Amino acid sequence: MTVSVQDAADAGAGQVDWLHIARELADDLATDAAEREHAAKAPLDEVARLRESGLLTLLAPAEHGGGGADWRTAYAVIRTVSASDGAIGSLLGNHYFLSFSPWFFAAPDRAAVTERESTAGQWCWGGGVASRQPSLVLTPATGGHLLNGCQRYATGIGVADRLLVRAARYDTGEPFAVLVDPAHPGVVSGGGDTFGQRLAAGADVEFSSVPVTADEVLGSVSPDESVLSPFASLAAPTARLVSVQFCVGVAEGMLAEVREHRRGKRSPWQPFSPQPWPDGPTQDPYAVTAYGELAVAARAASALADQAVDALASGLARGDDLDDEECAEIAVLASVAESAASRAAEDITARALDVIGADAASSWHGFDRFWRNARTHTLRQPVAHRLREVGDYFLDGVHPSFTLPA
Repeated sequence: MTVSVQDAADAGAGQVDWLHIARELADDLATDAAEREHAAKAPLDEVARLRESGLLTLLAPAEHGGGGADWRTAYAVIRTVSASDGAIGSLLGNHYFLSFSPWFFAAPDRAAVTERESTAGQWCWGGGVASRQPSLVLTPATGGHLLNGCQRYATGIGVADRLLVRAARYDTGEPFAVLVDPAHPGVVSGGGDTFGQRLAAGADVEFSSVPVTADEVLGSVSPDESVLSPFASLAAPTARLVSVQFCVGVAEGMLAEVREHRRGKRSPWQPFSPQPWPDGPTQDPYAVTAYGELAVAARAASALADQAVDALASGLARGDDLDDEECAEIAVLASVAESAASRAAEDITARALDVIGADAASSWHGFDRFWRNARTHTLRQPVAHRLREVGDYFLDGVHPSFTLPA
C-alpha cells in the first residue's frame, strides 16, 4: 500500500519524508514488477499511485500547492523508484524535468502560473525537447499558432496530462519549448513498441493543426549562447542527471535482486563435483569477484552522480548570478556522471545475468527487464558525445554545446 503525503506528514510532525514515500512506493512496485512489465499495459495505475503519493508535485513549492522539495530529493526519488521499476522511474524523472522546464525557458510570471495550474491539476507531464529531434513547426493562426509535424518518440504520451515539445517557428527556424494538451484530437500517438521501457508510455506522436496559444509557447531552446542565460543553460545538465539517476537506480536494483536470488544457491560457475566450495556455494571465488567488480562500478557511478548533483544544486541556487564558466563546469560534471552511469548500467545488468546463471533465462524471475530497460535507455542516450565534451573541456577548456537529451 502506497504511503500518502498526509500519512508521511502525520508521522513526521508535519514534515513530509519524501524518500520514505518513494521507498514505500518502490516496494509496492517491486511486488509485481515482472508481471506488469510483461503485460506492457499503459501505466495508468502506476501514475495514479504516483499522484496519490504526492510525488508528481514534489518539486513545486508549498505556496503553489506542491511538496516543496529540491532537486537533490527529486533525484533520490528517481533513483529509488528506478531500482524497483526502471520504466516508471524514467517516466517520473522525465515528468520532473519537463514540469520544471518553464523555470528555465519561460518568463518567471508565466512559469509560476504554469506551475500552479500543473499542481492544482496534478498533471503528469510527458513529451521531450531533445535537440536532435526533427523540429515540429509552429505557424501563425488566429489567437496563437498551429502545431504540425511528427516527433519520433515522446515519453509518457500514453498517460500525460500535458506534453512539452520542441517546435520551430516556420519563418525563422528558432526552436521553442511548447506546451500542448494531448487530449486535442489533432494529437495522435502510435508506434511505441520497444523491447524495454515498456511501462514508460512512450510512443511516436503526430501533431496535426493543434492550436497553441501565445502563453503555451514558453520560450526559446536555441543553442545560441546569446539567447539562453547561463541559468537557462542548466536545463541540459538537469536533464542529463535524470538519466544518470535512472541508470544508477537500475544498476543498484539489479544488484539487489541478484544478491537476494543467489543466497544459498549453487554458483553457476562451481564445478559439478561432490565437493562444494569450502565455505559454501555462495563463496565461489569467481562469483564473489564478479560481485565485487559490479559493486565497484555501481558505487563509482553513484559517487560521480552525487558530485554532479551537488554542483547542479549550487548552480541552481546561484540563479541569475551564475556565469558561463560555472555553467560549463556543471555541464561537464553531468556528462562525466552520465558516461559512468550509462556504462555501469549496461555492464551490471548484463554481467549480473552471468552470475545468476541459467536461472536468469527464466521469464518468471524477470531479471532480463533490468537489462532491457537499461539498454533501451542507453540506445536513446548514447554517451559518445558526452565523452567528447569531457575531452574537449579537459584539453582545451571548450564549453559543451547546449543539447537537450531525449
